[in-house]
Amino acid sequence: MMSSSQMDFNRGDCGCVDHGRSHDDRYDHAQSAVSMQDSSVLGLKEYITGQASLMVRSATDALPHPYVVPSTPDSPIYSSDLWDWDSWWASVAMTQIELDLDDDGCFLEATQGSILDFLDRTDDNGITPIMLYPNGKGFESVDPTLFDEEHPFDQNMHKPILAQAAAMLIQQHGDASWIADRIDALERFLTCYLTHHVHKETGLAYWQTDFAVGVDNDPSIFFRPDKSAASIFLNSLLYRELMAFGYILETLGKVDESIAWREKARALRDAINTYCWDERDGTYYSVDLNLRPVDESRWLHHGAPRSWPCLLMRIDSWSSFAALWAGIPDECQAKRMVGRYRETATFNARYGVRTLSRLEPQYMVRSSNNPSCWLGPIWGVSNYMVFRGLQKYGFLEDARELACKTIRLFANDFAATGCLHEYYDPDTGEPVMTAGFQNWNFLAVIMIDWLDGKPVRYEF
Repeated sequence: MMSSSQMDFNRGDCGCVDHGRSHDDRYDHAQSAVSMQDSSVLGLKEYITGQASLMVRSATDALPHPYVVPSTPDSPIYSSDLWDWDSWWASVAMTQIELDLDDDGCFLEATQGSILDFLDRTDDNGITPIMLYPNGKGFESVDPTLFDEEHPFDQNMHKPILAQAAAMLIQQHGDASWIADRIDALERFLTCYLTHHVHKETGLAYWQTDFAVGVDNDPSIFFRPDKSAASIFLNSLLYRELMAFGYILETLGKVDESIAWREKARALRDAINTYCWDERDGTYYSVDLNLRPVDESRWLHHGAPRSWPCLLMRIDSWSSFAALWAGIPDECQAKRMVGRYRETATFNARYGVRTLSRLEPQYMVRSSNNPSCWLGPIWGVSNYMVFRGLQKYGFLEDARELACKTIRLFANDFAATGCLHEYYDPDTGEPVMTAGFQNWNFLAVIMIDWLDGKPVRYEF
């Protein structure tokens, strides 16, 4: 488990009861256990290490640095464009693959380049595109109406993971010189988030729209009014991002600036614990900001104007566990969350974490694209992030079990089809769509090496 300084816990005796697990409310550990020497696992790992280089693209006139894409060159989608959080998670996997290949830094130019290409496109306001095409265009080429020059802050931009991506590479290689002349761009990017994407009453970050939010059709975001969803997923990413920027500044000798940015991170964590934590349910939720302004002149409201700045959206999504991954809960809160994670009626499935609780009315497992389906299917990235949250807080048996489920899922798919897919049925493990998808599925190599007792590299 991480130290208190790493996790930034509020310490103290929480007085909570460990809910534990009975045989009836969990899948038996032996059922999901898998040997790292099993031929299907060895085949999966060989496939991952052999395919990783096929996600690297050469520099272009518009993208002057080599970069990382989600898929192989022959894939019908995701084969040439630079995506925000996709390139980050693919880069995390590739740093581990470097160790397995005994070729440390072989992907470094591309993993650094994926960050630098985005920072080179960060404008004076700090606006950074979500995705870049090799011809230099950004998402504005998909729908020009989404980017109104008169309202530049009314659309979503690059997810807050650039500092985290850079901090990981600095931690691993001990060199921050490559990012030093982009610090101003990175600071503009983060300042833009804090200035134009944060709700003043609560201090929580919100999505501008439901377009390109990563977890595409999460019901707490999808089809909701603009600027109304303070997503726990987004706020968890932003908290880690602010901490990562503080780390980078410290590494560059900017100690006072580092302290100031870490204080911004702690303020966000406090806001998340104040407004997103539900003491009744023992978990974090996204919150609804779509309330009328307080106007005491209105006759209906005059006698008792509202005193709450937001409302919890009690929609059980895997995104709640992003807070665990980010290190936001204290130990008591984490214990309660893990109790919820273990429930097979909701999240805990044979092949990992359902992206939406099976008890939610929106739950479904189906093929869809733009938006992709996050209403229940298993995704490699959500399995990994929950695995890391369990691991960080010391729930190692749960982390091992989830790692085994994920490895078995991918090993079975590779043995049957010769490739991996974008997402899967939680209970059968059958692929749902996008054959040949690589990207964050390759994070399975970290789980394999961790279970095998080998050196492991993680994200910041």
